[in-house]
Amino acid sequence: MKSPFPLKWVYIFGLLLIICIFLYFVYLLKPIWVPILKVIMVGLMPFIIGGFITYLLHPFVEKLYRAGLQRGLAIFLIYLFFFGGTGVAIYKGIPLIIQQLRELSESAPQLAEQYQHWIFHLQKETSSWPDGLKDQIEKRIVAFEHWLTELISIFVNGLMKMVNVLFLLAVIPFISFYLLKDMDEVKKTVWYLTPKSWRRKGLRFLKDLDVSLGGYIRGQILVSCFIGVLSTLLFWFVDMKYPVLLGIIQAIMNIIPYFGPIIGAIPTIIIAATISGKMVLYVAIIILILQFVEGNILSPYIVGKSLHMHPLFIMGALIIGGEIGGVIGLIIAVPVLAVMKVALLHVRTHYMKTPKLH
Repeated sequence: MKSPFPLKWVYIFGLLLIICIFLYFVYLLKPIWVPILKVIMVGLMPFIIGGFITYLLHPFVEKLYRAGLQRGLAIFLIYLFFFGGTGVAIYKGIPLIIQQLRELSESAPQLAEQYQHWIFHLQKETSSWPDGLKDQIEKRIVAFEHWLTELISIFVNGLMKMVNVLFLLAVIPFISFYLLKDMDEVKKTVWYLTPKSWRRKGLRFLKDLDVSLGGYIRGQILVSCFIGVLSTLLFWFVDMKYPVLLGIIQAIMNIIPYFGPIIGAIPTIIIAATISGKMVLYVAIIILILQFVEGNILSPYIVGKSLHMHPLFIMGALIIGGEIGGVIGLIIAVPVLAVMKVALLHVRTHYMKTPKLH
């Protein structure tokens, strides 16, 4: 007679208990390992960014190589296009961004006054509503103010950090170049360092992950860059203030599916409202045009349906990511979901054996 509680579950629970105890001790030792981890991450950051850029550019290099170009020439052309364009954008864009940030800080009192006027009007309009509903609205307003402050802080701190780590950023193109140039040697090294029992399954996992995630990331970055440039030009055309800053916000927020364009439109509408009602109308039309172009032209052809996931799962991931990590959580939520999906499919395919029917 078989035991109703198989012995393997005892092992599983015991293993989980040991893992929990280990994680608890790691948490207690946080003051020791966090400073060390920060130093290691600073040293590894150029290699992580360089590896990510290599991952983005490698398929284009391979296409040119298969088309008949020498690998060195293919790398040079892709390199010139990517880093040359990035360098020109940084050289021309940084002074404009700093100037517009200065102008934005100078006009901050006017923006705050306009925002307070809206809040006062909203509170006046909802004064006759039930107390519970009013409390919920006020909580949402406070949460939005906190989120907006966090977004601005992340944006400004990111720019400042880019200036502070300029030397580290300068190393990234060289790292990417050598990774692209010696990609075959890198693959061989990783192959031999990986345990033999993991090699085939790991290779299948990486290939499936690249099919699911690679096209999405490359396409989303390309679409976001296009939206950023187009929005900057359109804002500049209608004489909107801070077109470069607002274009960058539109590009970054466009990475976030569904909610991103709405989030990116909020600061633009607020600033437009301090200028005139006509400017609000112009900005609203521009945002609608951008969303039409992105949703009906760019995304279907560039991003496609590489993730093969239902929108409800994506929305759920965005909600959880926003709660856990704020803006950064929203940006990385969908890639993390894609990795989890591929990992679960591989676990089900290769590790979960279906019982045989007798």
